Amino acid sequence: MHTLQFIRRGQPMALANVPPDRTLLQLLREDLGHTGTKEGCGEGDCGACTVVVGEAEGGRIRYRAINACIALAHSIDGKALWTAEDLAQDPLVRPQESTATSSDLHPVQQALVDHHGSQCGFCTPGFVMSLFALYQTEVCQGRGVSRAQAVQDLSGNLCRCTGYRPILDAAQQMDRLPRWQVDEAALLQKIKLLAHSQQALEADSSYISPTTLAGLLAARTAHPQAQLVAGCTDVGLWVTKQHRQFAQVLDVTRVAELTRIDEAPDHTTIGAAVRLEDAFTALVRRRPQLQTFAARFAGLPVRNAGTLGGNVANGSPIGDSMPLLIALRARAVLASLRGERELPLEDLYTGYRQNVMAPDEVLARILVPHPAPGEFLRAYKVSKRQDDDISAVCLVLNLHLEGGLVAAASIGAGGVAAVPARARQAEAALRGQAWSEAAAQQAAQALQTEFTPLSDLRASSQYRHAVLGTLVRRFWLESQGQADVSLDTLQMEALA
Repeated sequence: MHTLQFIRRGQPMALANVPPDRTLLQLLREDLGHTGTKEGCGEGDCGACTVVVGEAEGGRIRYRAINACIALAHSIDGKALWTAEDLAQDPLVRPQESTATSSDLHPVQQALVDHHGSQCGFCTPGFVMSLFALYQTEVCQGRGVSRAQAVQDLSGNLCRCTGYRPILDAAQQMDRLPRWQVDEAALLQKIKLLAHSQQALEADSSYISPTTLAGLLAARTAHPQAQLVAGCTDVGLWVTKQHRQFAQVLDVTRVAELTRIDEAPDHTTIGAAVRLEDAFTALVRRRPQLQTFAARFAGLPVRNAGTLGGNVANGSPIGDSMPLLIALRARAVLASLRGERELPLEDLYTGYRQNVMAPDEVLARILVPHPAPGEFLRAYKVSKRQDDDISAVCLVLNLHLEGGLVAAASIGAGGVAAVPARARQAEAALRGQAWSEAAAQQAAQALQTEFTPLSDLRASSQYRHAVLGTLVRRFWLESQGQADVSLDTLQMEALA
């Protein structure tokens, strides 16, 4: 079994015989006895288990806050790890000034103390670590933290006692305390030395983590029964909630070809192992109107760990990236030792969490066309919570208008069928028509006829049916410049 090696408190750690399906939280609490990181929901929703992982990227350290409860322990191999217990004990995390603060707490911790940002304290270690990642990426780069930035970066952390006002106050005051800095040069050297001493992740080990696409395809062919993982934001729940066990795991996140984002003249290529946060950043760069939608995909720790390819290959009908990619006319590239094949994203799915991939195939990359002149795109997510919640309905509408006519239409829908679906009937109702309120109404009726949603804990079938029509009306109003129309207002109008 591969020996797990990582940097903690400035020193390399080597742990042997760690099972391939052991979570990082289990490793910390049960194996190492470090219980400062809390166990809450066990599914990446509450943020009590948040830790920060640091990895070498472009000659710097990239800091990512992730959920330890669903991350596999082996996913931090070759990286640095910090928990709330480590900040004052890591010799590489020290004050820039010659003397420490009076309490000898990291500024993140001191700010929470000063602003009374903790009550029962259970959630506090997770908040500390999300703020530590924010501190490293903003404050240590000479930038202040806005309230909006703090809200966004804490979207994956829940507090039920203190409330967010004092926590957000603490986030905005971190830069006013004596500066603490990670000695990145020393840490990078330690990570480099660790890489040299690491054992090769042999293809017959229980945790296989190839670094090339060729190695991945060979391992997939040799071990089709191995559980394929990326960020583990869904497979992790199989471990924590369904108590499933995996004798062998095949991790795709170190495959160089799968972690790239490349720009071609007419499309963006996003590798299947690109983190969701980075993938959405690339999509928003081309289409700024997607910023709000992207920020509402789970919480930041989930986007920091999960991958675009993982969300797509998972095929959940409530996965938010697929309706968007379908509406953008994205194409999926599947690869095996037999070669590659390309298909429209909506053709990937054959049934509930079922797809056309053969046992020896993997999703390699996703091709997203660039926006064309005349494109009008909107993405809507309806859920019970504004942040960190699963969609009841996800609808993305994309029209290409020429001279007032709908030259092309592509509509992706989630939460209304067994698979992420393309609304072909609604598209047909729009194509070639003058873009008008009447055309929008016809599309809404076609959309409601095309899908028969189920009822579940998130929403009833009737509610989903009504929301589909309401969102098309909102789309029409926004196309006419009424960008501030709320869903609640439209629902009230529909009931009147």
